[in-house]
Amino acid sequence: MKTLLAIILTIAIYIESSPATIYNSIDPSSLSKHLAFYKLYPDTPEGDKAWEHICSLLTGSPQNIDISITDSAIHSIVNLSTTTHKKILLNNDEYTAIKHLGNNLANRSIKGYHAKTEDDVLALQPEDIDLARGMLLSQFPPDSPEIAKYEAILDIMALHVLARTSLNSTAEEKIKETSRFIFEEMLFRFPPESQYSSDIDLYTFLPSVLDSRRGVCLGVSTLYLCIAQRIGLPLEIVTPPGHIFLRHLNTNIETTARGIDIPSETYLSINTKELQLRSIKEVIGLSHFNKGSTWLQRGEYDKASEAYSKAQKYIPDDNTITEFLGYSSILSGKTSEGKKLLESIDNIIPKHLVAKDNTLAADYIYGNTGEEGIKTVLIPVDETRNSIISKQKALEKYLKEYPSFRAGLFALATTWLQLSREREALDTLRHYHALDDTDPIVEYYLAIIYYKRLNYPMAWEHLQRTEELTQARNHYPKALKSLRHELQIHAPE
Repeated sequence: MKTLLAIILTIAIYIESSPATIYNSIDPSSLSKHLAFYKLYPDTPEGDKAWEHICSLLTGSPQNIDISITDSAIHSIVNLSTTTHKKILLNNDEYTAIKHLGNNLANRSIKGYHAKTEDDVLALQPEDIDLARGMLLSQFPPDSPEIAKYEAILDIMALHVLARTSLNSTAEEKIKETSRFIFEEMLFRFPPESQYSSDIDLYTFLPSVLDSRRGVCLGVSTLYLCIAQRIGLPLEIVTPPGHIFLRHLNTNIETTARGIDIPSETYLSINTKELQLRSIKEVIGLSHFNKGSTWLQRGEYDKASEAYSKAQKYIPDDNTITEFLGYSSILSGKTSEGKKLLESIDNIIPKHLVAKDNTLAADYIYGNTGEEGIKTVLIPVDETRNSIISKQKALEKYLKEYPSFRAGLFALATTWLQLSREREALDTLRHYHALDDTDPIVEYYLAIIYYKRLNYPMAWEHLQRTEELTQARNHYPKALKSLRHELQIHAPE
């Protein structure tokens, strides 16, 4: 893919246009195009105009910037906004130039921007943390040149956004332009499931997300937050189970869908009655949690324990981190230590949930499964049929030995549903129900499957049980109201 410099030069030669004609056709709010023009025509009256406009875009004033931007720095700033996915390589002079250009960015006033070590970050209050610096210090040695490189890239991105807005623009204007730049100009995208399911850390950590322009919800949300801190855009961090999105007042930013606003109610579920808010410090911890999950799936249990322990430094009281640290400890041979971790969360129902979501932990504590059962439930699947069937066979084999293994039964039912085999899923869920009728998700699935199979009496029975469980926690899911409405039409209560 050609750079903007090459494109402008090609067009200029082809149409034999004068610098004035080309300059007048440039988008007034495009920093990269003005830099490209200045690179091509520095010693012309239009080149002088372009430089003045560059100064205005960067600082809000046409006054000359007291620094020379090297040709290579211009190339880096321009190339960042092309659709090539090549890594941006910067040298020390470029770091210095770009850092100077970003001196007015809002994150420079955040205390954590000046942190030198990971311990400095951990000692800060969440509101004082600069996310980019904190994230990079958690991954690289304090003296690593990678920190300056990736911070410079983020500065360039923020400057591109501010060139079309300003530090004084409204939050709505900043959100619109940040989303446009990330998803339309930079073309950041959600990776295929077959890629991220086994290497989720590659699409979570900031450096690899910036290098590949591919990221899962946490990875792109982290990038968005880093830019937001630089342009003075305050955002809330919201985490439904297994997901994350951003919010400003009543505007949600769904980073897996190019930043569109999805209603908050959409993120609630049968078992999720509230949405958790997270801090900047917790975002760093969640990234290391994802890294732990990668090691866990690969069978590198000691490394998984290290990653989960690191995540705990940032989120010390998170039940899910404790749970998975317990699994990795058990699987690495620290059985007693791991079991104690699982027991510490056994009777806790998080305030944002209707029921506990750690059935696997309880199964292990009470002898309904062993270590091999933990491994089997944690087998990853992607969108391929073979991966689903492979896990399904492993579960079926293990359940012959441990028929009361609830987490295994639920995982098996899930594989049947993924294969659109409702009859087999129904049989498996009925087995689960006979062991435990307090799981609202299982009861809801039973109600739905019975409804689809026109067994309305059984659909009513399991719907009413689901309603009992959710209403006991003051939760009235929209999905249950919809199912009740459908049943009233076909088989009035």
